[in-house]
Amino acid sequence: MFNTGTKTNNKLIEAMFGAGVHYGYSKSRRHPSTSPFIFGAKNKVEIFDLEKTSKALEDSFNFVLSLGEKNKQILFVSGKKEAGSILRETAKNLGVSYVAGRWIGGTLTNFSEIRKRIQKFLDLQEKKEKGELSKYTKKERLLIDRDIMDLESKFGGLMDMQELPSALFVIDSEQEKIAVTEAQKMGIPVISISSSDCNIKGIDYPIPGNDSSLSSIKFFVSKIADAYKEGQKKSKLS
Repeated sequence: MFNTGTKTNNKLIEAMFGAGVHYGYSKSRRHPSTSPFIFGAKNKVEIFDLEKTSKALEDSFNFVLSLGEKNKQILFVSGKKEAGSILRETAKNLGVSYVAGRWIGGTLTNFSEIRKRIQKFLDLQEKKEKGELSKYTKKERLLIDRDIMDLESKFGGLMDMQELPSALFVIDSEQEKIAVTEAQKMGIPVISISSSDCNIKGIDYPIPGNDSSLSSIKFFVSKIADAYKEGQKKSKLS
């Protein structure tokens, strides 16, 4: 749980500073919606006001904690190479679904069709494990293997998502704007790590900060994960 005491807040700001959370982009790339969160500039790079970022992070933390407490699913999303491994590892540890790669259009708005494709993958995988593909020719098995690999790369992180998630956590809301738009259409709240080039208007829980460097991404992902785990612990105790 976030402690709003001055010492704790100072420690949080120091940690964010150490992770490079404060770096945005040049002023020419700034989206007007992020202007209230800009403190100034250094060497033509805009700097986020970490006091405001810490407040936004606290709001997001409390929301994610409530999701964990109610055992609600949160979907982690990022197509950034920098975020891929940390996103997958964290999501698996939490037992939640993820998209670490290209977002497939319709993942939320046409979820029933996505589930059919996931089921196709699961059926093929099961048949392969049971040796039921041996009846096919070598060429046919090669094509099936390619199909399995393609389906796994697209939907591997969504295998256990039986219904629409209760929230999306995205890294770089500008890069993931298709996912954000789908979530908004379906009434699913969005938590986003958004740099100064992102349009954060309409996002439920925007966290203004560096969405590109590995250290910053790790910092934010760990905080969101901590919130969810804390909520899960509360759920077990109640």
